[in-house]
Amino acid sequence: MTTLKNNVQLIGRLGTDPQVRTFESGKKMATFSLATNESYTNNKGEKVQDTQWHNIVIWGNKVDIAEKYLKKGSEVAVQGKLINRSYESNGEKKYITEINLNELLMLDKKPA
Repeated sequence: MTTLKNNVQLIGRLGTDPQVRTFESGKKMATFSLATNESYTNNKGEKVQDTQWHNIVIWGNKVDIAEKYLKKGSEVAVQGKLINRSYESNGEKKYITEINLNELLMLDKKPA
């Protein structure tokens, strides 16, 4: 059961191309937004589309895969853990939740 602690699995589409940064140490990081969609019928009988946006962070050799193969609109399955952090901007404390990626599965069909 320890593997169930802080484990997130999502399937969605990239909202942006991966943004890659290389640090002075040579370590690389990539970030992108991931949209997950859910549809349901409300109490008026109308179909409602609900989109949630998630911030994905990738470290290590998976950055090269993301940089080479992923682009805005790509469908992927991701597995990782939730990270909550805060920072100050113009004297105001901001909070952000990210998914630190462990596994990445590309779901788009290969071009013919």
